[in-house]
Amino acid sequence: MEEQKSVKGTKSIRSPIVSVLGHVDHGKSSILDAIRESNIVDKEAGAITQAIGASIIPLEVIKNKCGALLERLKMKFTIPGLLFIDTPGHAAFTSLRKRGGALADIAILVVDINEGFKPQTIEAIDILRNSKTPFVIAANKLDLVPGYVNKNCSLAIDLAQQSEGTQQLIDERLYKIIGQLYDRFKMSAERFDKVEDYTKQLAIIPCSAKLRLGLGELLVTLTGLAQRFMEESLKIISGGLAKGTILEVKEAEGLGPVIDVIIYDGTLNANDTIVIGGVQEPIVTKIKALLQPAPLHEMRDKKSTFISIKKAVAATGVRISAHSLDSAVAGMPLLACSPDAKSIEEAKQKAQEEVDEVLLDTGKHGIIIKADSLGSLEAVIKLFGEKSLMIRKASIGSITKKDIADAESNYEQDPLLSAIIGFNVGLGKNVEPSKSVKIITGDIIYKLLDDYILWTEEKKKSLEAEQIELLVRPCKVEIMQHCIFRQSNPAIVGVYIIAGVLKTSTPLMKTGHVMTTVKSIQAEKENLSRLEQGKQAAAALPGVMCGRQVNEGDIFYSAIPEDDFRKLKKLKKYLTEAEVQVMKEIAEIMRRESVVWGV
Repeated sequence: MEEQKSVKGTKSIRSPIVSVLGHVDHGKSSILDAIRESNIVDKEAGAITQAIGASIIPLEVIKNKCGALLERLKMKFTIPGLLFIDTPGHAAFTSLRKRGGALADIAILVVDINEGFKPQTIEAIDILRNSKTPFVIAANKLDLVPGYVNKNCSLAIDLAQQSEGTQQLIDERLYKIIGQLYDRFKMSAERFDKVEDYTKQLAIIPCSAKLRLGLGELLVTLTGLAQRFMEESLKIISGGLAKGTILEVKEAEGLGPVIDVIIYDGTLNANDTIVIGGVQEPIVTKIKALLQPAPLHEMRDKKSTFISIKKAVAATGVRISAHSLDSAVAGMPLLACSPDAKSIEEAKQKAQEEVDEVLLDTGKHGIIIKADSLGSLEAVIKLFGEKSLMIRKASIGSITKKDIADAESNYEQDPLLSAIIGFNVGLGKNVEPSKSVKIITGDIIYKLLDDYILWTEEKKKSLEAEQIELLVRPCKVEIMQHCIFRQSNPAIVGVYIIAGVLKTSTPLMKTGHVMTTVKSIQAEKENLSRLEQGKQAAAALPGVMCGRQVNEGDIFYSAIPEDDFRKLKKLKKYLTEAEVQVMKEIAEIMRRESVVWGV
């Protein structure tokens, strides 16, 4: 039934979905606003229209903005326009996915031409590469290059008319970006008008959102790439059943919970039955109202008015009011289906398969990952998976008591896996952290990975340092002159620590055989558990007699068991140089009887 219904309709090319990414303050929103500018409220035909979570830029607007540039390139257009996802940034990009990868067909990576790569730039490229999303680079803030003067003409002419010094500065900044791309990612790039092969080189478009310069070149490059390399994947059956992804779940006055959805395939009709992927199970409901912003209203304005519509054709964004949306989550797939039981069951299975591709519960040892949406969870899993890190469970939502308990259960087998990684989430209500569980949260994916790796390194050092404390440490002790306080039962003598650490219970030797074990250490009437290099105190030594086994000026060494000696060799980076030297001296004494001792 579903398959039969889904093929009805007219085959057409939908608008490519474009996402905007980049480091904070490099101009993501400015670029998007500059592309849309006053066209949002322009009453003329072909004006940019607001959809929920997206801006629809028709072909006419692109033609108007690109003007003579298009005539020179003699481009023949097949796509109806571009659909820009309105919420620029990583959170939007990573939360939006469809079966098989990212929802966006193509992306703009915004880089400040004067600052080059920053941490979020690197993260954005990682995300784009992981999702195999093609992109172009908008080298923004051209107007801030020292000496730049706006010539009020097309980009190519503007660049050519700058002073020689300014042209050189612009080239230097562009080639710095090109170099950073190659050095870190082995990706080739070139200024858009010098690109020889778009399949092998990234296009960099110098631009200024502030001056509205280079935007035509940016749009025509995007459009050209989409037409040339994506036309097949943009084909949809406009009358077919809708497929979409939830952008946001929110409360709307008078409607209760609503979902903002990007529709990327088919047509969604008012009253359609829809199935939404869920963390536990799919949500099945019927659309009560299908809404879009009223004409001339900016959808991001909280006072914006919405109007009911009969249908929405891909690619676009809509707001849906329906029952049972309380448990809906951003990033989840949405499928329209026929209202019969068989079609609903098939849609539930498809939606849940898509969710299950991402959610993990291996039941084995490993870290726990939590995220705010399905897409961002997938991005975190990919990044951590690339480092071959073991993942026990990956799911959506706040960190729960069960997550803490699962992470705690890792501690005994491997304390480095007793960790929870949370992207855009925190602790749930009444959830208390645990001393044995490391919780790392944040809103930059690669920083979560960096923080986890840093913590594991520090934790490893801490664990190894603890391990040393369980071993007999290297120690070299001198029996002090005129400091025999009791001859025997036990002998009490003054000791000076030449090197290392003397602890209570440390066995001591002089000729390779254990002669005594330190019973207690006391200094200034205070009992001590350890005595470090350069310090002196009184030590109680049972089983020996002063004048026989122990004499003033004698040198004793800690009698390190052979197994402890081997472990200490592996941990010697945590020992002082003096302790390492003492180990060599101890090995020399012990190897008089066994040449392979401690090897």
